[in-house]
Amino acid sequence: MSTFDDRERAEEARYALDQETQFKINARRNKLLGLWAADLLGLKDAEAEAYAKSVVIADLEEAGDDDVVRKVRGDLEKAGITRTDVQIREEMAGLLPVAREQIISDIKG
Repeated sequence: MSTFDDRERAEEARYALDQETQFKINARRNKLLGLWAADLLGLKDAEAEAYAKSVVIADLEEAGDDDVVRKVRGDLEKAGITRTDVQIREEMAGLLPVAREQIISDIKG
């Protein structure tokens, strides 16, 4: 029974680590998306970083990516920049492997 319990604990720990890693990857993707949008908005340096952070925080409002897309699209629209939800989601999809690579690289040290 002890071996079974150990295996179960190991699976739970691996699942938790996978979930944490996926959260970090999504947060990094959102930061990169925020930096992309900040560039479109003409923001530089600290302003761009602050905007990117606000995009990361926006993802905590609800499950899924709709809150992030809504924020970025709304901010771009306010500045007179037109990007559709599809265009924003395509950018997010392109940034996901970049974010994954960065996070995995960070984990490996």
